[in-house]
Formats: sequence, structure tokens, C-alpha cells
Amino acid sequence: MKSPDADLGLPPESARLHAPALMRTPRYHWVVRKWLLGIGAVVVVLMFLPWQQYVTGKGSVIAYRPQDRPQVVNTAIAGRITAWHVAEGQFVRRGQPIISLAEIKDDYLDPATADRYGEQVQAKGSAADAKRAKVRALGEQIMALEEARELKAQQLQAKVEQVRFTVVADSAAVQAALLDSTIALRQLGAQEALYRDGLKSLVELEAARNRAQAVAARVVQARGTLAKTRAELDNAMLEIRAVAAEYADKLAKAQGDRSATSAEVDEARAEIAKLRNSEANVRLRNALATVTAPQDGFVVRVLRAGVGETVKEGEAVATVMPFDAERAVELSVKAMDVPLLRPGRKVRLTFDGWPALQFAGWPSVAVGTFGGIIAVIDQVNAPDGSYRILVRPDPTDEPWPELLRVGSGVIGWAMLDEVPIWYEFWRTLNGFPPTVQQPAPGAVPGGAVPK
Repeated sequence: MKSPDADLGLPPESARLHAPALMRTPRYHWVVRKWLLGIGAVVVVLMFLPWQQYVTGKGSVIAYRPQDRPQVVNTAIAGRITAWHVAEGQFVRRGQPIISLAEIKDDYLDPATADRYGEQVQAKGSAADAKRAKVRALGEQIMALEEARELKAQQLQAKVEQVRFTVVADSAAVQAALLDSTIALRQLGAQEALYRDGLKSLVELEAARNRAQAVAARVVQARGTLAKTRAELDNAMLEIRAVAAEYADKLAKAQGDRSATSAEVDEARAEIAKLRNSEANVRLRNALATVTAPQDGFVVRVLRAGVGETVKEGEAVATVMPFDAERAVELSVKAMDVPLLRPGRKVRLTFDGWPALQFAGWPSVAVGTFGGIIAVIDQVNAPDGSYRILVRPDPTDEPWPELLRVGSGVIGWAMLDEVPIWYEFWRTLNGFPPTVQQPAPGAVPGGAVPK
């Protein structure tokens, strides 16, 4: 049956009854609006929450001290491998043998080379002792010659004095003879005068003549004796000079022999020192034939294999990882981030093999991360343009894993200042760098670690 409302062009009665409901906002729209408003309020609140700025870097675990890093064991001498005393992965103590070598150089093939040098040292020592005894004997001979020269000089001086006294006596005898001759001649003249006057006989005159001739002869004899004595004095003086020259020659020869012998002693001492040096070198070289571990650690790799192989001097034979090394982390950061870092800043780390859930901006809610402190920042960049920083464990944070090995991969976040989240979004959208308002605790300008 056709409705009368349809004839009037009106909507059906059911449609008229549901029109107010169609004008109202659906219920789910209010639910969505409440959720959007709530989410917006949460976002606004989150925008004002603190956000920790950070600098990211990747790297690996290393040993902090140079002596704790993997060390290559080298041979000090060239030789042939005779025995291996270790295997890869084995723990070794300092001084424990690693390999043994046999000599391959001709100069050291004789195992008794050191003993031969010892025998040469003893022989040279005996020769040096004999030379020293000769030096002492020559010294005693020089003393004896000097004493003999002194005695001879005294003896000759006494002789000269004696001859000088004789010369004085002979001079006096000549003077007396001359006086007697003068008196005899005067008496002879008187006798001749008396004889001419007839007062003296010819016999008395001849007696006076004989006496005058005798006195003249005595003058000649006294003069001859004086001349002879003076000649003896001159000879005595010449003898003193001759004896002095003779002993000077003997002393010079003895002193020359002593100096030459002393030089031979010094040469012998030099040869002995050289032989002892050679002996010590040979004994030390024999000790170097066994290559030992430089410190406690693990043999991580053997670089040469087999027995009978020949190794060169200074060649690497094994790699040892020191035991109980002080660990650190080596991170590479971009050059643009280096000015933001200072020694002493905190770092959060995640290690390969240790699960972690990291919220870099909120380190307090991170899980499985470990703390560190920047210790060193390199002053020069690496070939790829990045800079290296060294991070040590944070003593106030959780200790690093005991099983952490050198070389493990690491991701680190160096913590900077806290800023609101809205500022971090605004900074990121505009490409601005992080801000550093306060230096890290304990940091000093220039990147030096405070003492």
C-alpha cells in the first residue's frame, strides 16, 4: 500500500524519525579526539623532557698499556730450529722456553768456543803477570842504578877533593922550592964574591954551586909533580862527567825498557778485556739460542713451523698476548665531534657478544651497557680523517665483562650535555652541532689528562 507521505513528496516516516540521530557526532569520533588530545599532551610533555646529547664512535677493545698489548717474540740470533716447547693457546710464564736454536755461523759452530776464549784469557793473564814482574824488576834496577850513581858520584867527589888537596900541597912545595932556589942562588952569589976576594975556597964555592943546582932541580921536580897532580884533578873531573853520562845512559835504557814493558802490560790488559768481551758475548749468544717468553701470557700464534727450519736474526717466531692486561677501548670519532670531547667525559659502551638495549639519549634506562671514561684524545688524525680516543673503565660503574677479549668490537656513546627533546629536534632539523656548555668533570683545557 502506498504511503500518503509519498504522494506529498515527503520522506518516509522512518527517515523522519532518524534525522536527529544523523545530525549528532558519532561516538567513536569523540574517542579518537580524546586519544589525539592525549597523545598531543604526551608529546608536548615529552618535548620538555631532558635529552642526553652524545657522540657516537666505533672501535675495538685494546690493552691500555703498551707492555700489555700483543707482543711478537723475535729471535736475537740466526739459527736452525731444533725444538718447539710450546703450542698455540698455551699459557707461558716469563722466561719459559719457546723454541731452541742451533748455531749456523762458522764462528760459533764449536760448542767450546767460550772455553777457548777462557783459555786465551788465562794465557794472556799469565803473560801480563810476567810483564808486570819485569816492570817491577826494572823499577828495582833503576833504583839500584840511581843509588850506585849516587855512591859513585860521592866516591869521585872525594877523590877530586883529595887530588885538589894534593894540588894545594904541590903548589906549596913549588913555592918552597922556588924560595930555596932563590936563597941558594943568593948564597951562591955571595960565595962567588967571597971566592974572588979570597975569603972562600974553591971547594966551598963548588959546594954552594951543587946546592944551588940541587935546589933548582927540586923546583923543576916540584913543578912537574904539581902539573901531574893538576892533570889528575882534571882527569877526576872528567871521570865524574863520564860516570854521570854512563849512569844516565844505563838509567835511560832501564827506564825505556820499563816503559816498553808497561806498554806491553797495557796491551795485554786490552787484549784480555777484548777476549773476555768475546767470551761473554759467546756465552750470552749461547743463552740466546733458547728463545723465551718475555712475560706471562698466552701463545696466540706460531709464525714459524717445523723443526730444522732456518730463521734469520730478529725474525718473528710467535705472538704472545700478555696475561691480565689492563683493557681499554679504542674508538674512532669524526673530526667535527672531537672539539666536543674532553678527557674525563663519561662514555657508554656495548661490546660484541653481550646483548644490550641502548637508549643513547637516556643512558639511565639503557640495558646491557657498560661505563667508561675518556682518557686520551689523539692530537693527529688517522688516514681516514677520524680521530682516535681511548676509553678506560669507569670505576664508579659496573665492571666490564671478565671474558672480554682484546680485539672485540665496541660501539660507544660519549655523553655530552643534557638539553630538552624539542631543542634536540630543532638542532637536528637545522643541522646544528651538539652544544657543550660545561667541561667534563676533571677535564682540563688542551685535552690533557689531569694528574
